[in-house]
Amino acid sequence: MKRIIISLLALAALLPAQISQAQDLPRFKKIVRQLSSARYQGRGYAKDGVRKAGKYIYRQFSKAGADEVIYQPFTLDINTFPGKMSLSVDGRELEAGIDFSMREYSPGVQGEFALYHIDTLNFDQEKIAADLQKPENAGCMVVCDFLYSYKHSKFFRELQKEGLYPNTGLIFTWAAPLKFYKAYGEKVIDKPIIWVTPESVEGAKSVKADIENEFLKGYETENVIAKVNGRRHDGCYVFTAHYDHLGNLGKKVYYPGANDNASGTATILTLAEYYAKNQPEYDMYFLAFSGEDANLRGSTFFVNNPIFPLEQIRFLFNIDMIGDDNPAIYCEMSDNGAAEFPNFEAINKEQGLFTAIDRAPLAANSDHYPFAERGIPCIFLMNENGSAFKHYHTPNDNFRTVKSGSYVPVFKLISSFIDSSSRNAEPTR
Repeated sequence: MKRIIISLLALAALLPAQISQAQDLPRFKKIVRQLSSARYQGRGYAKDGVRKAGKYIYRQFSKAGADEVIYQPFTLDINTFPGKMSLSVDGRELEAGIDFSMREYSPGVQGEFALYHIDTLNFDQEKIAADLQKPENAGCMVVCDFLYSYKHSKFFRELQKEGLYPNTGLIFTWAAPLKFYKAYGEKVIDKPIIWVTPESVEGAKSVKADIENEFLKGYETENVIAKVNGRRHDGCYVFTAHYDHLGNLGKKVYYPGANDNASGTATILTLAEYYAKNQPEYDMYFLAFSGEDANLRGSTFFVNNPIFPLEQIRFLFNIDMIGDDNPAIYCEMSDNGAAEFPNFEAINKEQGLFTAIDRAPLAANSDHYPFAERGIPCIFLMNENGSAFKHYHTPNDNFRTVKSGSYVPVFKLISSFIDSSSRNAEPTR
């Protein structure tokens, strides 16, 4: 009896260590802080921040104890803004990233230009076309509310093309906080498009710009892939997160991307460490993707060039932007993964992790989508509409604004689902 009691006490003593080993919140925070620091310049392409981040992640997977860590290189064409970035309106200097930003496929622009404001209350395309031919509007920048431009999208697309209208470019207004809209930038259009806050150009007559772009052709980046060996190899679980972000807006401004998506990257790194120390039933793959903010380029490359058969995937977890404090969690699921949604809900309710799992229709908005298109069972987890979400795609998505309260619940939701699913798996023959 004494021996049994001692054994039970020893087991009880191990439990706190096992729990802290599972959800390593200090390590999560340390990785988020590191990846969102100035060293990586927004993990973009112009200053090789994404390559530096990839090397850091490789080292962290190795340090975590993964059995294999490899790079999967691929190339992309991407437009960047690493150089001059100044804009003034009627002599008042605007702040890059706060008062103005660039459309991702915009060329640079230098010079001083008259402003032509679109009258959205009395829109008359013929009158606008005639006005643009007047000497006082020669080479002007056309100003319009961005959302209104959708109502006449064909006309505004024509204003972007060389030779159809004599304007130099477009200025679209968007309410603060002003975002770098997207980072697709796989081409450069004829004329510049600048985003500004409405108050920056209200009633203004002229703008002076000195903005440089650099189009990178065939830029080499890489997915960073780690594997933890399971006890059986007839299936696997996959964890994905993108580590790239928007990079720079000129020489001084960068987009830290603490929430988007240093938070997801830190999560899969700590999951890798957990499973390296606690051998799982099945093989585990951890895919840190580059090129997500450039139109899902890394994940699309992977599904077209997989390093293991995609049909072996029992379930895939894509973790993107969980650095927020909404008590509910947002998710999307592939058609082949939807049958497991009640299991996620049951685990969440039993453990009291989130107030709700809000499921939305599947969309091409993160790295789960290329897998979903291939019929892979998967779930996308994101915490949105909390206090950090407003900083998404702005220079203020940094370590001061990111939140960590969702990390442990996300970790528990995923690991508990895998434990349950693995226990119910058919035995090997």
